[in-house]
Amino acid sequence: MSLLEALALVLIGGVAGFINVLAAGGSMLTLPLLMFLGLPAQEANGTNRVSIVLQSVSAVGSFFRAGARELGVSLRLSIPAVAGALVGAWLALRVSDVLFEAVLIVAMAGASVMMLLPQPRLETRALTPDRLTPVVHLAMFAIGMYGGFIQVGVGVLFIAVLYRLLRIDLAQVNVFKVFIILIYTLPALALFMLDDQVRWGYGLLLAVGSMSGAWLAVKVNMGPRGALWVKRLTLVVIAAIVLRLLFF
Repeated sequence: MSLLEALALVLIGGVAGFINVLAAGGSMLTLPLLMFLGLPAQEANGTNRVSIVLQSVSAVGSFFRAGARELGVSLRLSIPAVAGALVGAWLALRVSDVLFEAVLIVAMAGASVMMLLPQPRLETRALTPDRLTPVVHLAMFAIGMYGGFIQVGVGVLFIAVLYRLLRIDLAQVNVFKVFIILIYTLPALALFMLDDQVRWGYGLLLAVGSMSGAWLAVKVNMGPRGALWVKRLTLVVIAAIVLRLLFF
């Protein structure tokens, strides 16, 4: 690996980490970069998850230090998402790339509609476990299944659906999203490691940048205009994903 390649991994990782934590879609930058640097698709997919896990660890730690404390709720939301991700990964081995893209376009279009609908009336009650209804758990299972199936843009769905179902501020929704993605990415990374599909040198350099980007994204998210940033960047990511699939 040359010095230029190492710098590219750190710099692109930083941009991707910022996008992933504040919205979603950073893998649209990192996966092509890893493959451009010579990694086969499976190795790129596994190596990219090193960055996702470490940027999520960085973001969760920063959120906790900034005052986000609802760990119990995050864990409850993560359980059905992990179960769904395992089902989605199993399904992904049995369908065509054409179906992948069709599902992705439909999911992103649905998420954009949810984000553009009028803002729901936000709940002022504390987000206690009793507010996590069966509908919320079913939605987490479905999005987790999508994440295991495709992964690209999964954070967009978590943001859009939790925002509508829980009716809490987008900045708080983003905290839950980051934690859930961390939890369900860990077993996925373990599977790639067992199959020897992780290039640690590339993954750790990518993670150096992504952890820095994640730290900056947390600062923006917890700021006074954090919710507005989340909404705007999420819509930009949705548009980029749909245009990439339709025209390139």
